[in-house]
Amino acid sequence: MNTVTVSTQQASVSERVKAVAAALLLGSVLVYTVGFAASASVHNAAHDTRHGLAFPCH
Repeated sequence: MNTVTVSTQQASVSERVKAVAAALLLGSVLVYTVGFAASASVHNAAHDTRHGLAFPCH
């Protein structure tokens, strides 16, 4: 029989801040990488998302 251990310890504030900062950095890198991509297929795939985020692409 397998035993599963569940931790109920909450993340500290500094760990949450680090997680939020990492998510924002990753998201920004993805948006700007796609925004400056020269490939037409990448441009078309993210076209509406970029406009929804007020990122000009034309």
